[in-house]
Amino acid sequence: MTNTYFNPGCALSIYKPNMENIILKFLNENYGKVILHKICCHHDPQVEADALIINVCAGCDRRFRSLYEGISTISVWEVFDGLDSFPYPDYEGLKLSVHDACPVRNKPQVHQAVRNLLKKMNIEVVETKLNGTHSVCCGDDFYPKLPIEQIHQKMKERAASMPCEEVCVYCVSCIKSMYIGGKTPRHLMDLLMGEATEPKIYDTVQWHEQLQDYIKEH
Repeated sequence: MTNTYFNPGCALSIYKPNMENIILKFLNENYGKVILHKICCHHDPQVEADALIINVCAGCDRRFRSLYEGISTISVWEVFDGLDSFPYPDYEGLKLSVHDACPVRNKPQVHQAVRNLLKKMNIEVVETKLNGTHSVCCGDDFYPKLPIEQIHQKMKERAASMPCEEVCVYCVSCIKSMYIGGKTPRHLMDLLMGEATEPKIYDTVQWHEQLQDYIKEH
C-alpha cells in the first residue's frame, strides 16, 4: 500500500510552524492516513519509491517530483478542493488578484484548485494579465543571480501588474516579494485559516539566510 506524506515545506514551517499540525490533523480526519514528513526537498526524502507527498510549497512540489524517482506529488490545494468538509470562512465578496507561483507554472490543475478554493470562500478573483501557465516570477527566484536592486525592481514590476491592492499568493517567498513591491499579500493558507498574512522577515538576504539554515537542519 502506498504511503501518503504531508510536507509543509521549510518556508511554512518558518513562517507559521503551528499550521502544520492543524493541516495534518485535518488531513488525517478527512482525507486518510497521512504521515508528517519534515525532510527538506533539497535532501533525499527517505520514503518509498511509490510514495505520495502532499505539498504546500510549490518549490517542494517541483523538486520532489523531478529529483527523486518514483515519488508523486499533489498540492494541498488540490486535496482541499477535492474534499467537502473544510470549514471555509466567508470573505463576503472580497476582490483580490492571484500571483501563481512559478514552480507550478506547468500545472493548471493547481491554478484551478487555488481559484476554486477562493470561490468557496466568497472571494472574487480579478486576474492579472500574466496568470496560470503564463505567470512570471515574483522576483525572488532571481536571488542571488542578480544584484538586490534589480531583484527588488522585478518585485515591484510584478506587484504593479496586479489589478488589486490585495494579492493572493501560495508561496511564502511571494509574500515577501509582493510586500516589497508595495502590495498587500494574502497567503492562501492564511485565508483558509482565517488568519492575517504577516511579512515578518522580508529583507531578501536575511530571508534566504533563514531558509538556508532550515535546509541544513532538515
